[in-house]
Amino acid sequence: MKKQNAFAGYLLIGLGLYFLLRQLNISYFTAFYSWPTILIIIGAAFLLHSYLTKDYSNIIAGVILLGLGIHFHSKDRYSFWIDDWAVYPMIVGLAFLLKYIKTKSGILPALVLLGITGFGFFSTSNPSWFSFIYTLISWIEQYWPIILVILGVYLLKKRS
Repeated sequence: MKKQNAFAGYLLIGLGLYFLLRQLNISYFTAFYSWPTILIIIGAAFLLHSYLTKDYSNIIAGVILLGLGIHFHSKDRYSFWIDDWAVYPMIVGLAFLLKYIKTKSGILPALVLLGITGFGFFSTSNPSWFSFIYTLISWIEQYWPIILVILGVYLLKKRS
């Protein structure tokens, strides 16, 4: 029970600071008054909880949420930011890699996903059959809130 309270505490501190900064309307932070910042806060809370309580079961969720938050925040604000489909398997691959570092499980998905990322970033020409990935990523970008809801329901049912 104490571990769950720790996660809730980290999350409430992060969200409280976020909304406090919004109310204070400090011009330096206006770029962060957006929904990707909420993803960053939730992901950071998962990671803090995982590392500080040494319960590494939420590393993957934390890295994915943190990574997506950083990506969505940065792609519209920084001209140098890479907005390519390969960013998504990179984020998930890094999540599995961090989990592997702590639990010694999940190296195969990490290597496969990071390999796909390398292919996506460094391939100068993709085979014609590879166009399905662009269609899939376009679909995910359009319907990602529904995917999050389905994933949340799945996780709730899985724990029951």
